[in-house]
Amino acid sequence: MEAHAHATPPADGPTLASLPVEPLLTAEFDVDPGAVYERLRGTYGPVAPVSLAGVPVWLVLGYTEVTEVLRNESLWRRDVRYWRARAEGRLPRDWPLLAGYEVRQTMFMDDEEHLASRRTHHSALTPFQDPRSPEGWEVRAAVARYADELVGMLAAESGSVGFADLGAQYTRPLLLMVTTKLFGCPVELGDELVMDLWRMLDGGADSGPATARALAAFTRLAAHRRARPGDDLTSYLLLADPGLSDEQLGRELFMNAVYLNDITGNMVLNTLLEVLRGNTTVRRSLSAGQLGETVNRAALVNPPVANMCFRFAARDVRLGKVWVRAGDAVSPSAAAAHQELLALSSSHLVGATVSTRAHLGWGAGPHQCPSAARELGGMIVSTAVGRFLDHFTRAELTLPPDQLPWRSGPVVRGLRLLPVRYELGPGAVARRTAPMRPQHRAPGSGGEADGRAGGLLAALRKFMFGGR
Repeated sequence: MEAHAHATPPADGPTLASLPVEPLLTAEFDVDPGAVYERLRGTYGPVAPVSLAGVPVWLVLGYTEVTEVLRNESLWRRDVRYWRARAEGRLPRDWPLLAGYEVRQTMFMDDEEHLASRRTHHSALTPFQDPRSPEGWEVRAAVARYADELVGMLAAESGSVGFADLGAQYTRPLLLMVTTKLFGCPVELGDELVMDLWRMLDGGADSGPATARALAAFTRLAAHRRARPGDDLTSYLLLADPGLSDEQLGRELFMNAVYLNDITGNMVLNTLLEVLRGNTTVRRSLSAGQLGETVNRAALVNPPVANMCFRFAARDVRLGKVWVRAGDAVSPSAAAAHQELLALSSSHLVGATVSTRAHLGWGAGPHQCPSAARELGGMIVSTAVGRFLDHFTRAELTLPPDQLPWRSGPVVRGLRLLPVRYELGPGAVARRTAPMRPQHRAPGSGGEADGRAGGLLAALRKFMFGGR
């Protein structure tokens, strides 16, 4: 792919607004998005015009084109103010995706503003991803401990042999517990944060108000930690940039919570799915003891973010077979790009080596997850998957893989549930009698959340199983 940055589009060439576009989010897409990507690729090539809730955008399908868009920040902007349809007032006032793009945080910044915010995040996150630091050691121990406690609770409630949903009873509560711990949420914020994050991530009918409530909760958390700093990410973000207002910090915490719960959680579930359904290359990596490679291969099959957030063309540019005009929105599709890459890797001319670290699960280019965030996220995924493999001596899907229900939206494609028939090892069963005990720490140390795992889990269980 070649981006002709200084070429001129033909005067009579079609524009995105003038093209007939088909809706992307259809029943067919819910069932088999890969087939939709393949049909669009066959009709339009690596870039296709589609409609998202009535708004036309370019969907980028080719791996080469996707990586070009992700890596060329000067040409493909993240700041929503570059979006021409928004600037001209052509977006419906109630367009359901607009609220998220209006939350001004690191994801939607460019140039020096973006670099400065990334430096702040890298500085604040580094202690937690470094296994040699006290913070890094503690968060690793907490992830493993929470995973063990969840398995122990499953054993206590359902026995050593039974049925479970690895989404609702393991992965999602685990990530919410880690979030509460990492952010330093006090007791009075915890339950509210859990409930609204869940509604927000599920994208239900009240997801808009829930998003507003979550932003308000994170803003209050920022104010709380400003007055009472501790050994938590919220306090370290303030330490790295004392000039952040409570509202600015609240927006950054909001972004981190979405990424930590949705992206990292989906990566855990997708890895478990590929192991359980018998993906040959994933199991081969697992048999070789290469847990990190197991996660990478699973991310190629099912990336945690199917279609990435919009980029906006800074000027007219040819991408694939089409001309993208200045201000057009493009959505780089990691799922479609991976589909193309996997087809290439299965060719006898290439071989499977192409699929080792080529996945876009953490993004690519200037806006990819900061290295400290990738290390931390990778540790959480590997620990969650590893503890599952330690405790479950047998697990098999209770639904055929093609009948599993998915959350299919404009960005995320994640499992709604992962039902299994399981058998636990003796170590997990022994935990049935091991209560979750609070960790007593000095006031203000940021450890309040760690001591309330039992209460947080009780709130989660009530919400997950209480009439949803």
